[in-house]
Amino acid sequence: MDEELVCQAHEVHKDAVERASGFMPDPETVEQLADFFKIFGDGTRVKIMLALDAGEMCVCDISETLGMSMSAVSHQLRMLRDAHLVTSRREGRSIYYSLCDDHVKTVLETALEHVGEEG
Repeated sequence: MDEELVCQAHEVHKDAVERASGFMPDPETVEQLADFFKIFGDGTRVKIMLALDAGEMCVCDISETLGMSMSAVSHQLRMLRDAHLVTSRREGRSIYYSLCDDHVKTVLETALEHVGEEG
Protein backbone atom coordinates (compact mmCIF):
# COMPACT_ATOMS: atom_id res chain seq x y z
CA MET A 1 0.00 0.00 0.00
CA ASP A 2 1.27 3.48 -0.86
CA GLU A 3 2.34 5.06 2.44
CA GLU A 4 1.48 8.56 1.18
CA LEU A 5 -2.16 7.58 0.69
CA VAL A 6 -2.93 6.20 4.14
CA CYS A 7 -2.96 7.66 7.64
CA GLN A 8 0.10 6.95 9.73
CA ALA A 9 -2.06 6.56 12.83
CA HIS A 10 -5.46 4.87 12.75
CA GLU A 11 -7.71 7.57 14.17
CA VAL A 12 -11.34 7.83 13.07
CA HIS A 13 -12.65 11.40 12.81
CA LYS A 14 -16.29 10.92 13.79
CA ASP A 15 -17.43 14.31 12.50
CA ALA A 16 -16.07 13.52 9.03
CA VAL A 17 -17.65 10.05 9.07
CA GLU A 18 -21.04 11.44 10.15
CA ARG A 19 -20.90 14.20 7.53
CA ALA A 20 -20.09 11.72 4.74
CA SER A 21 -22.65 9.19 5.96
CA GLY A 22 -25.36 11.85 5.99
CA PHE A 23 -24.51 12.84 2.43
CA MET A 24 -24.47 9.27 1.07
CA PRO A 25 -27.54 8.45 -1.05
CA ASP A 26 -29.31 5.10 -0.89
CA PRO A 27 -27.65 2.14 -2.71
CA GLU A 28 -30.11 2.22 -5.63
CA THR A 29 -29.32 5.88 -6.30
CA VAL A 30 -25.59 5.18 -6.11
CA GLU A 31 -26.03 2.41 -8.70
CA GLN A 32 -28.02 4.72 -10.98
CA LEU A 33 -25.28 7.34 -10.67
CA ALA A 34 -22.61 4.76 -11.54
CA ASP A 35 -24.63 3.70 -14.62
CA PHE A 36 -24.96 7.36 -15.62
CA PHE A 37 -21.19 7.86 -15.55
CA LYS A 38 -20.53 4.57 -17.38
CA ILE A 39 -22.18 6.09 -20.44
CA PHE A 40 -19.50 8.80 -20.40
CA GLY A 41 -16.82 6.08 -20.47
CA ASP A 42 -17.03 5.69 -24.24
CA GLY A 43 -15.32 8.24 -26.48
CA THR A 44 -17.81 7.84 -29.31
CA ARG A 45 -20.76 8.60 -27.06
CA VAL A 46 -18.93 11.61 -25.63
CA LYS A 47 -18.23 12.91 -29.15
CA ILE A 48 -21.89 12.50 -30.06
CA MET A 49 -22.95 14.43 -26.97
CA LEU A 50 -20.39 17.16 -27.71
CA ALA A 51 -21.78 17.46 -31.24
CA LEU A 52 -25.31 17.69 -29.85
CA ASP A 53 -24.17 20.32 -27.37
CA ALA A 54 -23.95 22.64 -30.39
CA GLY A 55 -27.59 21.93 -31.30
CA GLU A 56 -29.88 19.22 -32.57
CA MET A 57 -28.72 17.01 -35.43
CA CYS A 58 -29.99 14.07 -37.44
CA VAL A 59 -28.08 10.78 -37.69
CA CYS A 60 -26.76 11.74 -41.14
CA ASP A 61 -25.26 14.97 -39.78
CA ILE A 62 -23.73 13.28 -36.73
CA SER A 63 -22.33 10.53 -38.93
CA GLU A 64 -20.72 13.07 -41.27
CA THR A 65 -19.38 15.18 -38.38
CA LEU A 66 -17.72 12.22 -36.67
CA GLY A 67 -16.71 10.29 -39.79
CA MET A 68 -18.66 7.22 -38.67
CA SER A 69 -21.24 4.96 -40.26
CA MET A 70 -24.88 5.79 -39.65
CA SER A 71 -25.46 2.36 -38.10
CA ALA A 72 -22.64 2.91 -35.57
CA VAL A 73 -24.02 6.34 -34.68
CA SER A 74 -27.57 4.94 -34.39
CA HIS A 75 -26.35 2.23 -32.02
CA GLN A 76 -24.70 4.78 -29.74
CA LEU A 77 -27.70 7.11 -29.92
CA ARG A 78 -29.93 4.25 -28.79
CA MET A 79 -27.72 3.77 -25.72
CA LEU A 80 -27.73 7.51 -25.01
CA ARG A 81 -31.51 7.65 -25.40
CA ASP A 82 -31.99 4.64 -23.11
CA ALA A 83 -29.84 6.42 -20.51
CA HIS A 84 -32.06 9.53 -20.85
CA LEU A 85 -29.14 11.65 -22.05
CA VAL A 86 -30.51 12.44 -25.53
CA THR A 87 -34.00 12.86 -26.87
CA SER A 88 -35.38 12.78 -30.39
CA ARG A 89 -38.13 14.28 -32.48
CA ARG A 90 -39.42 13.34 -35.91
CA GLU A 91 -39.82 15.87 -38.69
CA GLY A 92 -41.06 14.29 -41.89
CA ARG A 93 -38.68 11.46 -42.72
CA SER A 94 -35.89 12.75 -40.47
CA ILE A 95 -35.30 12.17 -36.77
CA TYR A 96 -33.46 14.91 -34.94
CA TYR A 97 -31.52 14.29 -31.73
CA SER A 98 -30.60 16.71 -28.97
CA LEU A 99 -29.30 16.59 -25.43
CA CYS A 100 -32.11 15.63 -23.09
CA ASP A 101 -31.98 18.67 -20.83
CA ASP A 102 -29.77 21.36 -19.32
CA HIS A 103 -28.48 18.93 -16.66
CA VAL A 104 -26.79 16.82 -19.34
CA LYS A 105 -25.37 19.93 -20.98
CA THR A 106 -24.03 21.14 -17.62
CA VAL A 107 -22.41 17.79 -16.78
CA LEU A 108 -20.78 17.64 -20.21
CA GLU A 109 -19.52 21.23 -20.14
CA THR A 110 -18.31 20.96 -16.52
CA ALA A 111 -16.40 17.77 -17.34
CA LEU A 112 -14.85 19.41 -20.39
CA GLU A 113 -13.80 22.38 -18.27
CA HIS A 114 -12.38 20.05 -15.61
CA VAL A 115 -10.18 18.08 -18.02
CA GLY A 116 -8.92 21.36 -19.45
CA GLU A 117 -7.59 22.53 -16.08
CA GLU A 118 -3.87 22.41 -15.44
CA GLY A 119 -2.37 20.46 -12.57
